[in-house]
Amino acid sequence: MRRIGLVAAIAAGCLPGLPASAQSVLRGPQIIHADHQDVSPPLRSLAPGQEVAGEIAREKPLRLFHPSGTPQNQPDPVLQSTVGTSSSITAGTSFAGVGLGDYGFTPNAAPPDTNGSVGATQYVQWVNESFAVFNKATHALVYGPAAGNTLWSGFGGGCQTNNDGDPVVLWDKAAQRWIMTQFSVSTTPYLQCVAISQTSDATGAWYRYSFQMPNFNDYPKVGVWPDAYYMSFNMFNGNSFAGGRACALDRNSMLNGAPATAQCFQLSTAYGGLLPSDLDGSTAPPAGSPNYFLAFGNNVLQLWKFHVDWSNSANSTFAGPTNIPVASFSPACGGGTCIPQLGTTQQLDSLGDRLMFRLAYRNFGDHESLVVNHSVTAGSSVGVRWYEVRSPNGTPSVYQQGTFAPDSNYRWMGSIAMDQVGNIALGYSLSNSGLYPAIAYTGRVPTDPLGTLESEAIIKSGGGSQLRTLSRWGDYSAMSIDPTDDCTFWYTNEYLKSSGTFNWSTYIGTFKFPGCPATSTPDFSISASPASVSVSQGGSATSTISVTALNGFTGQVSLVVSGCPTGATCSLPTSVNPGSNSTLTIDTTSSTPVGTYTVTVTGTSGSLSHQTTVSVTVTAPSPGFSLGASPSSVTVKRSSSATTTITVAGSNGFNGAVSFSVSGLGRGTSASFNPSSVTGSGTTVLTFKANKNAQTGTFNVTITGTSGSLSASTKVTLTVQ
Repeated sequence: MRRIGLVAAIAAGCLPGLPASAQSVLRGPQIIHADHQDVSPPLRSLAPGQEVAGEIAREKPLRLFHPSGTPQNQPDPVLQSTVGTSSSITAGTSFAGVGLGDYGFTPNAAPPDTNGSVGATQYVQWVNESFAVFNKATHALVYGPAAGNTLWSGFGGGCQTNNDGDPVVLWDKAAQRWIMTQFSVSTTPYLQCVAISQTSDATGAWYRYSFQMPNFNDYPKVGVWPDAYYMSFNMFNGNSFAGGRACALDRNSMLNGAPATAQCFQLSTAYGGLLPSDLDGSTAPPAGSPNYFLAFGNNVLQLWKFHVDWSNSANSTFAGPTNIPVASFSPACGGGTCIPQLGTTQQLDSLGDRLMFRLAYRNFGDHESLVVNHSVTAGSSVGVRWYEVRSPNGTPSVYQQGTFAPDSNYRWMGSIAMDQVGNIALGYSLSNSGLYPAIAYTGRVPTDPLGTLESEAIIKSGGGSQLRTLSRWGDYSAMSIDPTDDCTFWYTNEYLKSSGTFNWSTYIGTFKFPGCPATSTPDFSISASPASVSVSQGGSATSTISVTALNGFTGQVSLVVSGCPTGATCSLPTSVNPGSNSTLTIDTTSSTPVGTYTVTVTGTSGSLSHQTTVSVTVTAPSPGFSLGASPSSVTVKRSSSATTTITVAGSNGFNGAVSFSVSGLGRGTSASFNPSSVTGSGTTVLTFKANKNAQTGTFNVTITGTSGSLSASTKVTLTVQ
C-alpha cells in the first residue's frame, strides 16, 4: 500500500453538524450483515503467514483530524510539574515483543500500532503487520510471528488477501475468549475483519467475520461489553474526514459462530477520535447499562451512550454528547508533530488530536469509573493528561485529573488502566533532544493526593532515534489487566535498538501494586457466558455460569436464579465447587411474553455472595413448516409406479411457497410431485416410477421442501422389486 497523505486540519468553527453543547439521540442505526463468516481450522495447524518478502517499507494509513473548537496555547491548571511520591509499584518481568531481530521478524511498515492483551494463560501481541502468542508464565513464544491475515487463511476476499493492519486484540474476560480485528482497505470494498476464538487458547480455532464499511474505516478501536463488541472509527471519503462512526457487533452470535450483524451510527464531521469503553474486572456493568463512548472537544470530554437492541434495531440509540468540563488544555504539538529525539532533527508525531486507547471501565459496586488519557502541551514540552470519570450513566463528572510532566522530557502515546482496588497505572513513550525514545510508566494508589502520579520507572530504554522523513510513532500502545489476579498490569509499546527508519522493536513489561489484592481473604467470582441470549417463544436457551476461586477459596457455592420471565422455567444446579461450570437453562412457553428480561444468578458461600446477570430476549417464533409422508414405506415393481402423500404443515403464520426435491433414489427410478409446490399448508402427491431395468433393493429416500432460506425434510423407505 502506498503512503496515504494526511488530511489538512479542519478549521475550528467551520464544521457542520451538531454544536458540541447540543444533546441528541440518534435512532435507527445502519444495519450491516457480516459479508462472510466461517470457522477456521486450529491456528496452530496453519503455518504462520509472513509479510510480503522484499516489499518496500510503507507507512500505514492514518488520517489526521482536529476536533471543533480545540483551544491552543492555554495554561494547564492541573500540570504536575514535579515528581510525585516514590513509586509503590513492584516491577515484574519484561521481555521482547515482535520487532526488528526478535523471533526472526523484520518490520516492513510503520508505525507498529503496538497492541496486546493478557488472557488466562497467554499474552497476544499484534503489531503492523504481524501477531504473536506468548505463554504468560514463561514468556515463551507459542505461535508466530504470523502475518495478521493468517487468521483469515482460506476465508476469501480482502480479509484473506490484504494484510493492512490497524490491529486490535482484546481478551473478553466474561467469555474467556479472544477478539482480534484489523481492517482491509488496500482494495475495496472497505472491510473490518473480526475473529473470535472458540476457546481461551489463541492457537485454536476461530469464528471469522467481515463487515463491509461505507468508506475508509480508519483507526478502528474496540471495547468489550456484555451485550456487544463496540467499535469506533474515523471515517474518510478519500482524504476528506467524514465524521466519527460508532458500531455495535452482535457479541452473542459471534461467540457462537452464528450469523451476525452490526448496528452503526454515523456522526457529523464535528466529532471524531471516539473510544468505546472496555470492561475490566469480574463485575459486569449494571444490567441494561449502555456502552460509553468518549472523545474530547474545547476543554470538555464528550460522552455518548450507545444502547443496542438486537431484537428491534429501531429501539437502538446513540445519545449525546454530554459535555463534561475538564481543566483547560492545548493538544500536544497542536495535534501534530513536535516530539524531539537524541541525535536528529527528525521529530515524532504526538497524535495529540485524539484520546488514546483504551477507555478502561470498571464497576466497583459503589461507583463506576472510566479512565482515559491523551497528550497535551505542558509548558515547553508535552505531557500526558489523564482523567478518572465517575457516574457515567448518571451525572458524569471528573473525579480526578492531572497532566504528568514532572520535567522537560516529552511524554505521549499513553495507555491507562485501573486494578481491582483502584490503583491506576499509566504507560507511555518518553523522549527529548537528549534522550532516545524509551518506554516508561507511572501510577498511583487511592491514598495519593487526587490528580497526582508517583515517580516514573523505565521498562525499556531506547537505543536509537527514528531518522529521515518518518514522523509516525506508535499510533497507540496498550495497557491491560491480568484477569487471573485482576492486579498485574501488562504494558507494551515501541522503541528502537539503534537509529534508523522502519527498524522499530517492541517490549512487554509487567508490574503491580503491593496493595493488590486488598485482602487475602478467600473469595470467589461468578460470571455468565454468554451474558445475553435470545430465545423464541416455546424454545430454550443456555448460558454457562462459571465460579472462579480467589485467594485459595475452596468452599461450595450455592446458586439461586431469579428474574425468570413469566411462563418460563429457569434451572441450574443448586450448588457447584469453585473452578467448575454449570449450565443455566431458560425454557420458555408459547405464553411467555415477548420482551427483554434480566435473569440474575446469585452465588452464596457462608457470608460471601456475588451475582451475575444474563439478559434474556424473548421473541415471537419465526414462521416455518414441517414435512410428513403417508405412507412412509412404499413398494414399487419394475415398469410400474407407486405413490405417497407429502404433507406440508405451516406454523407461526407461514404462508410461503414450498418446492420439493428428492435424493437417495436407486438407478432407473424417478420421482415427480403433483402439484410441484405448495403454498402455506397442504399436500402433494409424490409418484415413484421404476423402469424395466431399475435397480432393485430398499432405499432410504429423503424428500426436502425449500422456501427461501427455510427447509425441512422427511424420509420414505422405498422398495423396488
